[in-house]
Amino acid sequence: MITKKSQMILVAGPYRSGTNDDPVLIASNVKHMTDTALELYRRGHLPVLGEWYALPLIEAAGSKRTGDSIFNEIFHPVAIRLIDHCTAVLRIGGPSAGADEMVEKGKAAGKIIYYSVDEISTLG
Repeated sequence: MITKKSQMILVAGPYRSGTNDDPVLIASNVKHMTDTALELYRRGHLPVLGEWYALPLIEAAGSKRTGDSIFNEIFHPVAIRLIDHCTAVLRIGGPSAGADEMVEKGKAAGKIIYYSVDEISTLG
């Protein structure tokens, strides 16, 4: 579906999947999502990553390590809440149960689901 109106798009991709919680590999996953977000922005849209909201909250709440109870309390629930404010979800990257969950939640909420940046129009 191509729309001519600016969209707020949740970029959903692997964060921890396949990393064994290695910070370098996690950073690589975040870079891929952030690079995709920049491309969406340059196309005239407002991209968001759940990580942009969740990670500062997780730190403020006192999480000691990725995957601890504080991390789990906040990380995915933030992205799920974001879906209500988004027009669409863009699923990128490799296997990820969390990203797949964002797609399913997006579908259930009636959001547009994209699987490639090429499906999303460039505005202006």
